Amino acid sequence: MTSPMPIVFDGQRLRIEDIVSLAHRQADAQLSSAPGFQARIQAGADFVARLLAEDGVIYGVTTGYGDSCTVAVPPSLVPELPHHLYTYHGIGAGALLSPEQTRAVLGARLASLCQGLSGVSIDLLRQIETLLKHDILPLIPSEGSVGASGDLTPLSYLAAVLCGEREVRVNGEALPAAQALRAAGVAPLRLRPKEGLAIMNGTAVMTGLACLAFARADYLARLATRITAMNVLASAGNAHHFDETLFAAKPHAGQQRVAERLREDLASDRPSRNEHRLQDRYSLRCAPHVIGVLEDALPWLRTLIENELNSANDNPLIDPVEERVLHGGHFYGGHIAMAMDTLKTAVANVADLLDRQLALLVDARYNHGLPANLSGASGERAPINHGLKALQISVSAWTAEALKGTMPASVFSRSTECHNQDKVSMGTIAARDALRVLDLTEQVAAGMLIAARQGLALRDRQEAMALTPALAAMQGELAERLPLIVEDRALDRELRSLVEAIRKQDWELYA
Repeated sequence: MTSPMPIVFDGQRLRIEDIVSLAHRQADAQLSSAPGFQARIQAGADFVARLLAEDGVIYGVTTGYGDSCTVAVPPSLVPELPHHLYTYHGIGAGALLSPEQTRAVLGARLASLCQGLSGVSIDLLRQIETLLKHDILPLIPSEGSVGASGDLTPLSYLAAVLCGEREVRVNGEALPAAQALRAAGVAPLRLRPKEGLAIMNGTAVMTGLACLAFARADYLARLATRITAMNVLASAGNAHHFDETLFAAKPHAGQQRVAERLREDLASDRPSRNEHRLQDRYSLRCAPHVIGVLEDALPWLRTLIENELNSANDNPLIDPVEERVLHGGHFYGGHIAMAMDTLKTAVANVADLLDRQLALLVDARYNHGLPANLSGASGERAPINHGLKALQISVSAWTAEALKGTMPASVFSRSTECHNQDKVSMGTIAARDALRVLDLTEQVAAGMLIAARQGLALRDRQEAMALTPALAAMQGELAERLPLIVEDRALDRELRSLVEAIRKQDWELYA
């Protein structure tokens, strides 16, 4: 077996895909050994040490934190301060981040510290690299961050683990961090001045989660387009709603891309099968206008997320070239908050679109000749079989919850920490919300795959369907996973299997 390709951390620009590959263990983290990079990191740590020796005043190094910045720390206690920082922030709650989410967080924090503006040692960077290489994953509670000063509470669990404290997950088992480090042949760190602040005072949790959310949303946009094509055919819809000349008149690139994909799937250059019905309902006719909003948002969202990923976002920053300490607010996660609030709204609208398509597909008044509830039963057994009646109810519930989750988190700033943090981003809450909306929308999409497979098979019973190669392959693969629903059966296992396939991105969808 070949080793995964490494993602090199050297302060150069990383992409969302790099963090996603790390998260799924499709790539290894590799700290750069380039002399220039290592010298830049060391210069920052040396400058901090020299300032301390010269009685320089540095926030969070020779002072307390937050509103305690006016409290001078005696020189003899300065080495203890970083350990107090992660200790008193050990107050997280809620579900633990998943292994994939935790790896994304570690990658995002390492990327930021490798910018060389945080005043940390190369040993600290190597310790984070070691966690990723040995898959020693801090158990990080997901709740407790207001997104400024960064992700303090969740990142305290990373800081503690680097020092051999709290717990980690190794091969699915929870272990004391000290035990896991010892087994990997790694000594716990003793944090240097500024290093506790550098680890915790940043946007790594929200940014790591945002990378994962972006990748899932990008796939969902393409999957929703494929499902729409299947539903147009199952509903005996009009493929000419996606005409190239028509969409040239409204030049949103993402919307045009969705229409182009639908034309490819439907081979819509052939004559319409339903010239008597000029216009389908909006959930079919306007699908490019709904999915296209997400498609058009994705490039902008990528810019926001990747700029944050490739930023030095703790405070203060340490400039080792001009030898300056720069006090600011780069820990503020406003761009990720806006990105995630935008993403979850666009994704939930796609869930709503698919839910409306399903409502048409199961209703004999609107599905143009298919059986009610897409039941495959016939003859004397037809009255006791109910097809996809319950599936449609569940899809409606998941859609409603996804829509409810679109309340923007970024507008719920709270004044915290004795009014020092009097305007905060809520970026981590926005990212968690986006992941929940994605969970629900992926369940909607899985339900729609069941319905589209069933609808196409039932339509094919009535009249032989001439599917394009892409749709024929999709329908054939779904038929292998999902026997036609004739007699009522529980569909929960098949649904969960499809959700897992969506999250693994099993289907290659368009170029």
